[in-house]
Amino acid sequence: MSELSATTKPTDTDSPVVSAFGYELIRDILLPELLGNDAPEILYWAGKRLARQFPLENFDEVCVFFQKASWGTLIITNESNNELEVELTGGLISQRLQSKKDISFQLEAGFIAQQIEQQKKVIAEAFEHPRKKGSKVLITVKWDKKDVVKP
Repeated sequence: MSELSATTKPTDTDSPVVSAFGYELIRDILLPELLGNDAPEILYWAGKRLARQFPLENFDEVCVFFQKASWGTLIITNESNNELEVELTGGLISQRLQSKKDISFQLEAGFIAQQIEQQKKVIAEAFEHPRKKGSKVLITVKWDKKDVVKP
């Protein structure tokens, strides 16, 4: 199980600050070059794999994980019986969105999809919707309660 708890609040002393330049070098330059045209799909599945390695009990823990990983701040904007909409914001998110590069947030989308799948015990898929003007990424997670995960 994860070391994170829903009551844990990330602080500036939890870990060193991630350099935006260093993060962009790996995330937006090196990985796409290594993975080629399949980068978004591979990153989505990599996010799902990471979520299986770091199972979290609830969405509050997912939010804390994102903060600790320097992936940004997650806020639930809408939730229904078969869909969850979240907003991803933060300094690195804004900086990545303002760059001229073709960027993806498939790693984050895959991670969220798998966490929801594990928590709700149904197959879940996530879709990213970057919004340059608002400096945020909207992520929609959808599931069908009839499509149960088999143990």
